[in-house]
Amino acid sequence: MENMEKRVVDYLRVSITDRCNLRCRYCMPDKGISLVPHSETLRYEELLRVVACAARAGIQKIKVTGGEPLVRRGVLGFLEKLRGIKGIRQVTMTTNGILLPQFLPQLAQIGVEAVNVSLDTLNPETFRAITRRDGLADVLRGIDAALTLGLRIKINAVPIAGLNEDELPALAELAKDKPLDVRFIELMPIGCGAAFTPVKTDEVRHRLEQAFGPLMPWEGRRGNGPARYVSVEGFAGKIGFISPLSHSFCRTCNRLRLTATGLLKPCLASGNAVPLWPLLRTGAGDAQLTALLEKTITQKPLAQDFAQMNASCPEQKKMAQIGG
Repeated sequence: MENMEKRVVDYLRVSITDRCNLRCRYCMPDKGISLVPHSETLRYEELLRVVACAARAGIQKIKVTGGEPLVRRGVLGFLEKLRGIKGIRQVTMTTNGILLPQFLPQLAQIGVEAVNVSLDTLNPETFRAITRRDGLADVLRGIDAALTLGLRIKINAVPIAGLNEDELPALAELAKDKPLDVRFIELMPIGCGAAFTPVKTDEVRHRLEQAFGPLMPWEGRRGNGPARYVSVEGFAGKIGFISPLSHSFCRTCNRLRLTATGLLKPCLASGNAVPLWPLLRTGAGDAQLTALLEKTITQKPLAQDFAQMNASCPEQKKMAQIGG
């Protein structure tokens, strides 16, 4: 495929559940989603086998996602076993932060290196309006505790017109006195998110420049993803922008996604998904599974197509079902 030799795919996002303890408006309906039966969710042993085969196919970094990964029973043991797979150099995770305080000591002991926390507001009422739940104080307490334990923290904020667009400088200012990064992620038109209006990256940058002055480009590495970072004078951390709509990063995208039901997606914004569960549950060998992973990597598309995804893959339109 054109230019594939220039793109290294070494990062796998592994969703372990479609369940979540929040109901964020851009992610799922008020009453939640039709949950996948436990029998159709990959067992931890199956997930570990996929990751081991993925490592043979060149994957080196794992991000554990959900839903909310911390709601799945046994997650700590799973994370510890992930850390022991040959070829996997890094294990990190995403969370909404509600349960983070109670899991933190074990996460640090296991060796989880970094945690991405989804946080779209610092206002308790707005938090309740967006997530349909309470819990902001727990999230903020978890962030501070994680920093104390030495974990790398990134805050993921989704700017949405009419919901939190006036709070963008306040969210960015979390990186002023704390050694963490705040990333602003453009809302993608997937599932419930299609009903909202995103605040594009250029507008976010403009608002931040008005509040803090010049944003200075920063070319260093701050993780494994596509964020582009800037420095702000006097800030301990960096500000990042993930702009899948207005500033495409498709040709440098290094990731695959595995859903909790065993669908391997070479691109988030694609209806194409490779079902791995038939191989896992019909006796296929590791060589066959590894070969399928390698083939999927070579067929990773060079450009996103949200319209095609929403048209061809309606059953996977909600982010909680795909993996955040």
